[in-house]
Amino acid sequence: MITNEQNYLGELANFIYDFCGIDYKNNLNNLKIKIETRIKELGLSVWEYFGYIKMEPEELDVLIELITVNETYFFREENLLEEFKNSILPEYINSANNNVRIWSAACSTGEEPYTIGMLIEDSGLLKNHEVKIIATDINKKVLEKAEKGFYKKNSLSFRRTPNYVYDKFFIDHGEYYRVKDEIAKMVEFKRINLLDKDLEEKIGKCDIIFCRNVLIYFDEHAIRKIINDFYKILNPGGYLLLGHAESITGIHSGFEVIHKPSVFYYKRKG
Repeated sequence: MITNEQNYLGELANFIYDFCGIDYKNNLNNLKIKIETRIKELGLSVWEYFGYIKMEPEELDVLIELITVNETYFFREENLLEEFKNSILPEYINSANNNVRIWSAACSTGEEPYTIGMLIEDSGLLKNHEVKIIATDINKKVLEKAEKGFYKKNSLSFRRTPNYVYDKFFIDHGEYYRVKDEIAKMVEFKRINLLDKDLEEKIGKCDIIFCRNVLIYFDEHAIRKIINDFYKILNPGGYLLLGHAESITGIHSGFEVIHKPSVFYYKRKG
């Protein structure tokens, strides 16, 4: 039997899907768990909360914080990062305009874009290039943390961090490490909704896109829209790096898959 609460949760799930593509339509119990503490704090029912969001735009930021998954860490999925450093980066040594633009989509608290910057700096391959890493997320709170560049020493952010990285790319701040300025200046943080109709205009052309462990939260319709935008944003011959459990085979014919012994990724056809 469908209860009124389930109907209202369904309406809220549809609203979330239309806004940012995250799909809770078939997982209403999980959505309820994520918001129940907040609606109790406000003293509202699910239906009243739905109306509250529409009247109080700032509450939408709170909702996004509640429903998005922000689990990440430095040097995540080392095999793909090694491929990026050793096989992809060298292709841009002789780039025509000495300008390399990389987009870290759904960057969460910043570990991924900072890792990309560290790998580029450590490689020494693009010393004569202007490198810009655009790091975006829909969650305002995680972006604020990312921009500060401070990470607790005992946090899971450092679970797979190589030992040499601490002295080379961080400054010791007591209980925290802070990302050094030489890395931080490479990264520009922006608040972006991946379903934004003006995505290409807001991001600009890029050579490489990282969008790892993100597409698993979208349905096929939303994924097709996002991948189509990625294709438009990538320069011909540019690279799309997804999570190890994500595949776009059959979704867009404009990409060819690159298979290596331990990883696979995509290249925009020229």
